[in-house]
Amino acid sequence: MTLHADPIDLLRTRTSEKWTAYPDDVLPLFVAEMDYPLAPPIAAALHAAVDRNDTGYIGAGRGLHHAFADYARSAWGWEVDPAAVRTTSDIGVVLVEALRRLIEPGDRVVITPPVYPPFFSYVPEAGGVVEEVPLLQTDADPGWSLDLAGLERAFAGGARALLLCNPHNPLGLVHPADELAAVAELADRYGVPVVSDEVHAPLVHRDAVFTPFLAVSEAARRVGVAAHSASKAWNLAGLKCAFFVTASPSQRALVDGLPVEVEERTSLFGLIAAEAAYREGAPWLSDALDAIEANRRLLTDLLAEHLPDSRYREPRASYLAWVDLRAYGWGDDPAARILEEARVALGNGPQFGREGAGFARINLACDPKVLRDAVLRVGGMRR
Repeated sequence: MTLHADPIDLLRTRTSEKWTAYPDDVLPLFVAEMDYPLAPPIAAALHAAVDRNDTGYIGAGRGLHHAFADYARSAWGWEVDPAAVRTTSDIGVVLVEALRRLIEPGDRVVITPPVYPPFFSYVPEAGGVVEEVPLLQTDADPGWSLDLAGLERAFAGGARALLLCNPHNPLGLVHPADELAAVAELADRYGVPVVSDEVHAPLVHRDAVFTPFLAVSEAARRVGVAAHSASKAWNLAGLKCAFFVTASPSQRALVDGLPVEVEERTSLFGLIAAEAAYREGAPWLSDALDAIEANRRLLTDLLAEHLPDSRYREPRASYLAWVDLRAYGWGDDPAARILEEARVALGNGPQFGREGAGFARINLACDPKVLRDAVLRVGGMRR
């Protein structure tokens, strides 16, 4: 089955951020929302909840926990104990609340830019101080890697936690298992906990292999806490359900020690939708990946034709493309100029860290005609 984006007129009736942040003459390819229709099993589960007036607080059922464990086993060969899964409202809350339990006020927390912009604010929200260890950029595929020597210097110098993005947004970088194992060994040696944001994991493409951080080694299980959600892969961000996953007694005790309100903030609709996604959403997700992978290849062709001096490596995860536009002299934030002159909204590169100067992030989860129109508009700025 081929998955098609909703028609543009229907998309403009949505009230989410992607479709209300800008006037109708702007093509929005910035925030990570998909333009595809909701997966039918998820829609059916939500409709059924409304039909039975099931709109209260979350109950004591553990259906989602078992559904995720089954999905993790099937998709990644990862054995998850359902009892070691604890829900909350969203990925940001998982990351912040885990860090609150792992660090003391003023402790340094490592992040690896260019990286998802909220990482820069999650750390101080949890009481920490950001320490940057940028990714290394190379000419070899996939073009970026974790700086293991830099991480060791940070850990040896007193950094007290690592906030890992796995897979890595905005690059669509899927960290190799051996790199993750090396990170875990360093973190274990220096007593540094690792909080791994794995929200993009179900969106890893067919030419890459996702490795859950907690699956790489005993060291990873000792130091790690993973953050998961169906929100990104099935376009459910507004339903507010994410969860902590642990794999050692010490880290499980840490999460179990969180205030009960952290779990009670989970949305019942989010929990219902997530369970449906993990149990019945795989066929829809496969179709979504077909569409995304086609668009990542289309973007390669479009850039070669209309923005030939740009640089772009096709992502191996998610639906976000990281494009180097420095050759065009459009400043540190080319997306700002593109919005003004071409009426296309892209992700602003500098928001992802200093390493994002001259870059823009493009959302590929759209109709190919929308992607083509956007690149044609931007290409017209060269004239």
